Parts: sequence; structure tokens; C-alpha cells
Amino acid sequence: MIFSFILYFAVMLGIGLYFFFADKDKSEKSYFLGGRKMGPWVTAMSAQASDMSAWLLMGLPGSIMAFGFGQAWIGIGLVIGTALNWIVVAKRLRVFSGAFGDSITIPQYLTNRFFEKSPVLSVICAVVFLISFTIYVASGFVAGAAVFTSLIPSLDTKTAMLIFAAIIIVYTFLGGFKAVCWTDMIQGTLMIAALVAIPIITVIQGELDFSALSKVYVYEGTEYSFVASFFNASAKDIISGLAWGLGYFGMPHILVRFMAISDPSKMKRSATVAIIWVVFSLVCAIVIAYLGRLTVSEELLPYGNQKLVFITLAKKYAPAAVAGLLMAAVLAASMSTADSQLLVASSSFTADIYKPIIRKNAKEKEVLWVGRLVVLVISVVAYLIASDTGSAAQAIMNLVENAWGIFGAAFGPVIIFSLFYKRFTYQGAVAGIVTGALVDILWLVFLKGTGIYEILPGFIAGAIAAYLGSVLSKEPNNMVQRTFEEAVKTI
Repeated sequence: MIFSFILYFAVMLGIGLYFFFADKDKSEKSYFLGGRKMGPWVTAMSAQASDMSAWLLMGLPGSIMAFGFGQAWIGIGLVIGTALNWIVVAKRLRVFSGAFGDSITIPQYLTNRFFEKSPVLSVICAVVFLISFTIYVASGFVAGAAVFTSLIPSLDTKTAMLIFAAIIIVYTFLGGFKAVCWTDMIQGTLMIAALVAIPIITVIQGELDFSALSKVYVYEGTEYSFVASFFNASAKDIISGLAWGLGYFGMPHILVRFMAISDPSKMKRSATVAIIWVVFSLVCAIVIAYLGRLTVSEELLPYGNQKLVFITLAKKYAPAAVAGLLMAAVLAASMSTADSQLLVASSSFTADIYKPIIRKNAKEKEVLWVGRLVVLVISVVAYLIASDTGSAAQAIMNLVENAWGIFGAAFGPVIIFSLFYKRFTYQGAVAGIVTGALVDILWLVFLKGTGIYEILPGFIAGAIAAYLGSVLSKEPNNMVQRTFEEAVKTI
């Protein structure tokens, strides 16, 4: 089992080293966007792998195993959001990001979209990205360490986290966007293979106890009662589950994949691959939850360990070598998200703060190495947050699930307006981002008890503010409107 882990890590590091030495284009665009030369398969697989973190193999199956199929509505929302993002946003964003100043980051695109010289909007976006993604990366480090220690119980948690973080840092630091995308493609393939393998192995090797469906397990006052019917979920839970899909329109580490594909005409192929991947993977995750309820309920639910269902099934029923690869899939899920967020945070600082404000005349080589340095700095901060067991660090980590809502509410409506509304203005973009984020946060703080996921009111408010901010301000100049029209013609 350990050999499988070592082999997996060696491949990841090898990819980073390969792109460090093989990539002759030592430019900022190459490091942060792969020179816009990514193929359709790599684009699709890396986008989905970076999207679906360890939540796909641990959080979702565990939640469904504990509480029933009603929890799958979040998965349905994610499928719808994924499909709409690829169909509606992907190709247009690739074309528009190139047409408007050959933008390589989302903040840069939102500024260039209006030919705006003021860096205010890009700086605001970059700061939000830096803070949010540092927390996200910290959560990825925690998930990776949990898998390590479950495999090797004698291994100290901080040591496990340090090993996990070091591997991500090395290949991201060396290979940049190309290394991240290619490792994500391999990780996405490993994830889907593991999601298919676990149900097959469990059905063959496990003893299915259907009486477990009717049992109620209690852990620290929480009842784990499996509700068999998918339609027993309340209207409130269904709406909140579907609302998760809105987050995709504002997720920088996913949107940047659209900007990197070599040819916009290949986006349809990427979309097909991505949508099939996400549907298949979520269905398999639901099946794993169901089989876990039938086989390992007694081992997990009385102790509140439902999130370990995938790992438990792999260790219990798979041969050692296969189990090692299956466990590596959980690491792959964490790594494929953490590396993408690490690079987006670095590019946001470098392209949107350092180059336009701190060092306007910085050369390509300098910018490239500053980007690598920022990768290290963010990683260190994320590690300190993740390894700190104090209450303050834990409070920060608890905000991870809310970051999805803030990104979606603040940036989702603005991205959509920028691609489809010619009359959209810089003032409208600022109003949409600020209002979406503010309403999302206020709803989380004061109205969380309603049970409605805060992204929904935040997204609606952000969209209204973006529209009103545009119609109440002076319309864009002729250059902006002409570039918009020319970009639309090429789609």
C-alpha cells in the first residue's frame, strides 16, 4: 500500500520537474496560464479535478450515508452548475479574456473588460482571492494529512501535513500552470477510477446488511437516520442544494481553465468530457454512500466518522496494492484543488498587484520568480493555519464552506454580465461584487437560521446591483462596445 503512495508522489513530482526544464517559454503567461495552449482533454479533466476536492470522496458520501439520499440535492445543484458553466460561460470567457487585453487572471480580465486604467477593482479582487484561497489551501492540507495518518497511524499529523504540502509546493513552484493541469488530469482520472472501483469491490467482497437502512445511530446528540426517498427532502433543502450550482460562475480556479484552452472551437469537446465526468463521479459517490450504509455503518456512525466511508471500504475490501491507489485518490482530490487555488492566488498577487502597482517596469523573469516566491509564502501561511489547533485557527477553517458562497455571489453575476451585456460598466461591476459579497455575508451572520444557503440571496442581490450600477452610470465608450461586438462575432 505504501509503495503505491510513493509511486503516486513520484509521478506528481516528476511532472513538475519535467515542465520546469522542458518549458522554453519562461513567461508570466506560460507560468500562470500555460500560454493558452492547453488541449481539450487536459482542460476538462483539470477543471473538474480542481473543482471536486476531497469533499467528493469523503464529505458527500459521508453525508448521504449518515442522513440519506436527500443530501444528494447538493450534488444535483453542482451538476447543473457545472453544465451551465461549460455551456454558457466557457467559450465566451476564453474569447473575451483574449480580446480584452489578453488577460491572464480574472481580476485582470474584469479591469480590461472596460479598458479601465484604475487598478482598484483588480486589487480588490486580488486581495479577496489571496485571503480566501489561502484558507482553502489550508483546508486541503488538513484533508491530505488526515488520509496520511489513516494509512500510517504512527505518523504525526503535522509531519504528514508537511509531506503533503511539500509535494504540492514543489510541482506547483517548478512547473506552474502546465504542471498543475497535467497533474490534475492524472488526479481526475485516478479519482473517477477509484469511484468506480470501490462499489464493485464492495459488492463482491462485502456483506450487505439491508437492515442498516432502518437503524438510527446517535453520536453526540445527532441522529443518523437514513431517509431512503430522494424526494423526502424539504423544499428549503432542495432550493439550497440547487443553489450550490451558482458558485461555479464565480470560481476563479475553474474559470481560469476556460481562459487557457488553445482553441475556443475545442471547448465543446471539453464541455462534453467535463459534464460526463461530473455526472458519473457524483453518481458513484452516491452509490458508495449507500453501500457504506449497508456494510460499515456499525464501524463509523456510532463514532461520527461517516466521512471515512470511502477510506474504510478501500482498506477493508481491496487488496493492499489496490487500496494504496484508492487511498491515493483521496489525496489526489485534495491536491488537485489545493494546487489550483495556490496558483490562482499567486497569479492574482503577481499580475494584479505586484506588476501594475509595486514594480511597473518589472521584467518577465522577475515577475515569474516573484510568482514562485508567492507560492511559497501562501503555502507557509496555509500550513501555519492548518497545523494550529487553537480556536482562532479553527474559526478560520470553519469559513471554508462559506467561501464558495462569497465567490459565487460576488463574482458570478459580474462574470455573466461581462460576457453578455454590452452596456455593462465598470461601476456596475464594482456594485455587483460589493453588493453580492455583502449580502452573502450578512445573510450568513443574521439569517443562517432560515436554512437557505447564503449564495442564493447574495447572487440575486449582486445581479440586481450590477444591472442598476450599469444603467445608472455612463455607457461604455466606443472602444469597449466595439471590442465586445467583435468578440461576439468570433464566437
